[in-house]
Amino acid sequence: MLTKEMTWDYSDPSTGFSLPAPYFYDSRVFEEEKRSIFMKCWHVVGHVNEFREAGSFVCQDIFEQSVIVVADREGQIRAFHNACQHRGNRLINERRGKIPAVLRCAYHSWCYGLDGALRAAPRSECLKNFDKTMFGLKPVRLEIFAGFVYVTLDNDAKSLAEMAPGAEEEMRRFLPDLDNLKLVEEVDVIVPANWKVIQENSIEGYHFDLSGPVHKQLAALIDFKSYRLTPHGEWWTYMAPPNAGAKTAYGQPIAGATWQTDWFFNIGLWPNTTLYCFPFTDMVGTFIMIPLEPEKSLLRFGYYAPDHRPIPELTKSAIAWMNQELGPEDIALNVSNQKGLHSMGFHQGRYLIDEQHVNQSEHLVHHFHKLCYQAIRG
Repeated sequence: MLTKEMTWDYSDPSTGFSLPAPYFYDSRVFEEEKRSIFMKCWHVVGHVNEFREAGSFVCQDIFEQSVIVVADREGQIRAFHNACQHRGNRLINERRGKIPAVLRCAYHSWCYGLDGALRAAPRSECLKNFDKTMFGLKPVRLEIFAGFVYVTLDNDAKSLAEMAPGAEEEMRRFLPDLDNLKLVEEVDVIVPANWKVIQENSIEGYHFDLSGPVHKQLAALIDFKSYRLTPHGEWWTYMAPPNAGAKTAYGQPIAGATWQTDWFFNIGLWPNTTLYCFPFTDMVGTFIMIPLEPEKSLLRFGYYAPDHRPIPELTKSAIAWMNQELGPEDIALNVSNQKGLHSMGFHQGRYLIDEQHVNQSEHLVHHFHKLCYQAIRG
């Protein structure tokens, strides 16, 4: 149970106080988030094109749960709990790969087809009333949304289209190659910070020209005064048009490059999935904040490029810039922020809400905090 002292009045973000500090480190809050948010939400696994060949799989861990997403021999993408139906042994420990013929348990060699059906169970012929059809892998709910594959452990969850009406149309306005992407690189980084600390950092522009030098580089690539952060219920966007005077980006000339969009485009899906495109880059990025512990998160950066043309040098430089410069600068802020939240001198602060300068306003942070609070407090 959460204490009375951890109640929060979110009715007026312009005069009220921010989400109390314990929400970012208290183990009881974390357990409530695990139960009420992450065991019920949609988790992005990868792009549909990662499942073009029969047997291609991606494993998605959700706390102690693990899900196998695999392409069967008819081209259907299926999802199953990653547990052998004999003694519960985990079947696959790799993140990605290809199943050659059947999915074989390394413990007692029970074998499953790509459709999840049990194909072989050594010595099971000596068992009374043993019916192979009763011991197939347990399915997990799966949806394809805007070219990406998602799974949920909640069979009663709203569909993604219901949860985020209009989101796919907005993505396709800025990301024309959504259906024709290939995975270029996936980078996992462990960060000693609460997942919400990382999320709130990404959904405000207040710090762009006030923090580190790399954020100032990003702000210089866009028309920062036109940066808009817009809540749409359980999805949100934050975007800005390009700086018309920009000649170079990420250390490369802009002239001659191809791109998805020259905008800085980001779209967030509740609770922790972001798809984005940096200005002048020919890629679609995924940015996932995966909670591991109250003060430990896994950041998963995915980079997808169109599979029908070469990757421009500018885009390659942008990926390196994200991995080596912008990402580390943000992570340093995340870690410092997480440490400060424990201070005996801090409990709540004030949101910077500014309707006249919405590019620097923290209204989207308040919206996100409210979604989190409502999910665990009702």
